[in-house]
Amino acid sequence: MGLTVAEKLIERHLVSGSLKRGEPIAIRIDQTLTQDATGTMAYLEFEAIGIPRVKTELSVSYVDHNLLQTDFRNADDHRFLQSIAARYGLWFSRPGNGICHQVHLERFARPGKTLLGSDSHTPTAGGCAMLAIGAGGLDVAMAMAGKPFHLLMPKIVGVHLTGSLPPWVSARDVALWMLRKLTVKGGLGKILEYFGPGVKNLSVPDRATIANLGTEMGATTSVFPSDEVTLAWLRAQGREEEWEEILADPDARYDEIIELDLSSLEPLAACPSSPDNVRPVAEIEGRPVAQVIVGSCANSSLRDLLVVAKTLAGRKVHPEVSFEINPGSLQVLENLDALGALKDLIHAGARIHQSGCLGCIGMGQAPATGTISLRTFTRNFPGRSGTKNDQVFLVSPEVAVAAALTGKITDPRKLGAYPEIELPERFILNDALLLPPLPPEQAEKVEIVRGPNIVPLPAFEPMPETLRCKVLLKVGDNITTDHIMPAGAKILPLRSNLPAISEYVFSAIDPEFAKKALATKEAGEWVAVVGGENYGQGSSREHAALAPRYLGVRAKLAKSFARIHKANLINFGILPVVFADPADYDRIEPGDELVFPEIRKALESGAEEIRIEIPGKGEIKGRLELTERDRKIILAGSLLNLARE
Repeated sequence: MGLTVAEKLIERHLVSGSLKRGEPIAIRIDQTLTQDATGTMAYLEFEAIGIPRVKTELSVSYVDHNLLQTDFRNADDHRFLQSIAARYGLWFSRPGNGICHQVHLERFARPGKTLLGSDSHTPTAGGCAMLAIGAGGLDVAMAMAGKPFHLLMPKIVGVHLTGSLPPWVSARDVALWMLRKLTVKGGLGKILEYFGPGVKNLSVPDRATIANLGTEMGATTSVFPSDEVTLAWLRAQGREEEWEEILADPDARYDEIIELDLSSLEPLAACPSSPDNVRPVAEIEGRPVAQVIVGSCANSSLRDLLVVAKTLAGRKVHPEVSFEINPGSLQVLENLDALGALKDLIHAGARIHQSGCLGCIGMGQAPATGTISLRTFTRNFPGRSGTKNDQVFLVSPEVAVAAALTGKITDPRKLGAYPEIELPERFILNDALLLPPLPPEQAEKVEIVRGPNIVPLPAFEPMPETLRCKVLLKVGDNITTDHIMPAGAKILPLRSNLPAISEYVFSAIDPEFAKKALATKEAGEWVAVVGGENYGQGSSREHAALAPRYLGVRAKLAKSFARIHKANLINFGILPVVFADPADYDRIEPGDELVFPEIRKALESGAEEIRIEIPGKGEIKGRLELTERDRKIILAGSLLNLARE
C-alpha cells in the first residue's frame, strides 16, 4: 500500500515507533523556530541542558511578538535573544524583519524537512511540504539539543480538493469552511493533508494560509504536496535548488476523506467569539464596522496585500473606519512598494504598521468600546483584542477591504471585477535584518546579555507518593491558553520572569487565583484545576503550564485536553487526568480536596485508570492517557529533571 505525503515525511524522520495510528513515535527534527514571546524561556531551558551549540540543521530565533517597547523589558529580551543566537549557532531575525511564519516560509521552508516551533502556527510551513509542528518551548529546546520530538502517530485525514476558487473567494475561506465542518477540536490527533486536482490552483501563500489555520481545528499539523507550484515559489525566493517533488502515492490510503469543491465556496466569516463560529458574509452584512486590520501569520503575504491594494486603487477608505495594514515581512513590504501597491494603500487612507504580529497577540490595535472589528487574524477569543466584550470577526483580505470601503460588513462580490494578481517570478530579496549564525570559534567568545527581567528557572519537585490537591478553580469547555495565561502589552514582557508573570494566571477568570494558589502551596498542599472539553486550546505558550506549576498546580482534570497544552503540562510535571465518566465533572466543586493515592506507583506500573478520592463525597475514576515517556517525565517532576537524570 502506498504512502501519503505526511506518512512519507514521518517515515523518513522516524527515530522510534511505526506508522500505526495512536502509537508513540519519535521523529528527528531538522529545523526549529522560536519567537520572542516564547523564545526567552525556551533559551533559558536550552542553556539549562548544557550543550555548547544547537545540533539541528537550522534554527532561527525570531522577534515578532513583543515589538511594543513601553519600558526596558522587551528591549532587554531582544538583546538577550540576539546574544543567545550568536553564542549557540542560530539565525536571528531582528525586530521589523517580520512574522516568524511568513519569514520562514520565504527564506527557510524546505520540502521534505521537519520543523518544530514554539508557536502554535508553525504548521504554516506545511504549505511548502514541510512536516511543521507547534510545541512548547521546552520541546523545542530539546530538539535544538539534538533530541527527537515525541508524539502519538496521528490519523491522516485527506482533504480532496477539486475546482478553483471563484472571484472574491480566497484561501481564508477554505480554512473557514474547514473550521465550520471540524470545529476547534475536530482536528485533534489528526494531520490534515490536502490533495487532488484543486491543489494546483492554490499558490504556496494560499496553501500556507490553509495550513496555518489548521491549528485552530486542533490538528497536529497540515501538509500540502511539493509540486511545480512549490518549485515556482522557491525559484522566486532564489532557492530552487532546495526543491524536491513529494506527492502522495496513487494507492495511498487516508483514514478519512473530506471532499471540497473550491468553486462551491463563498465569502465566509468567523463571528464572535470563536474561530469556528462561521457564517456566510451574505448572511451578516450590513453591520457597521469601526476597525479593519489586514495582517497576522495567516494573511499578511504579498498576495494578500496586493489584493487589498488593487481593490483600493482610486478609492478611499470609509471615514468611520480605521483601516490598518500589518505587513508579514520586510520582503512583503519592499516588494509591495516596488510594484507600486504601497502607494495605493497610503493614498486610500490605510495606516501602515511595522512587520510583526501586533494586534493579533494583543500588542496594540485594540478596538473601540462596543464596535465591530474585522481582522484577517487567527483567533477571536473573548477579550484577546485588548478590549473587554469585543466583537471581532475573522475574515479574508477580500472581505476586509470591502468593509474598509463601505464602512459595514459587505459581501465583496458586490465590489465589481476581481483584481488580477500576479506574483513576481523573482522577489526582491533583502536579508538585512536576518543575521546568520557565527562560526563556532567566534560564537564561543560571545557573552550572553541578561537584563534584570530575565530570571532563571526554579527547581521542580518530583511527584510525591500520594498527591493531595485542593481544587481552586473549575472552568467549562474550550478554555484557551489566553484564559490561563493572558497575552497583551502588559503581560507579554514578563515571559522571561516566571515569578512576575505567574501573578496573572487565570486573572481573566479569577483575579485572586494566583494569591490563593501560592497561599495553598505555602500551607503545604498542592493545587488542582478542573476543566471541560478541549481544555487548553489555542497558543503553544508553555507559560500556561509553567506558571501554574510555579504556583503549585500539580493536577488538572478535564473531559479532554488540547494536544500542545497537554504536552506542556507533562513537561512541567503537572498530572493531566481525563474523567473516566464525564458526568463526574459535576461532582467536583472549588474547595474540594482531591487525593490521588499511591500515584507514583500507578504511574510506574503503567496503570491507565486511577482512583481519585474526594473526602466527604466518595471517589471517582480518572484515566491516564500517557505514554511510558510521559510517565517518566511526570515522576521526575519535569522534562528538564528527567534530562539531567
